[in-house]
Amino acid sequence: MTEVLFYHLTESKLEDALPPLLDKSVERGWRVAVQMKETAHRDALDAHLWTFREDSFLPHGTDEGELAGNQPVLLTINDDNINGATVRFIVAGAEPPPLDPYERVVFMFDGYDQEQLDGARAQWRKLKGEGHSLTYWQQTPEGRWEKKA
Repeated sequence: MTEVLFYHLTESKLEDALPPLLDKSVERGWRVAVQMKETAHRDALDAHLWTFREDSFLPHGTDEGELAGNQPVLLTINDDNINGATVRFIVAGAEPPPLDPYERVVFMFDGYDQEQLDGARAQWRKLKGEGHSLTYWQQTPEGRWEKKA
């Protein structure tokens, strides 16, 4: 069954917390899809990932690119699995696709955005009711992730 993790952003923004997690995923050889709701958000995140750190390169692309299926990290507004990802990040309140094709699904949500918080709680209840094993992680004041449930 798919491993499901909930990452509660309380100390940093998505744009700061997500890139290190994507870096670790690529280092482990995982193919990743990052799903959000809005094209503008996807495009802003795409631009950010090219410049978030000077000393590294995070290979990625968007679902509109010609080589979308070849990308190790694909930013998407669709629920298709174009790049054959085994890990899917659901961010900014996006509605997840069926979880079966993925080894790991990570819900990242802004704890100061009531709509995202309510959406994450609803997903937790739904997935728990379906029998998934869930873990909940919250940021410490230092920005690290601490397992809470």
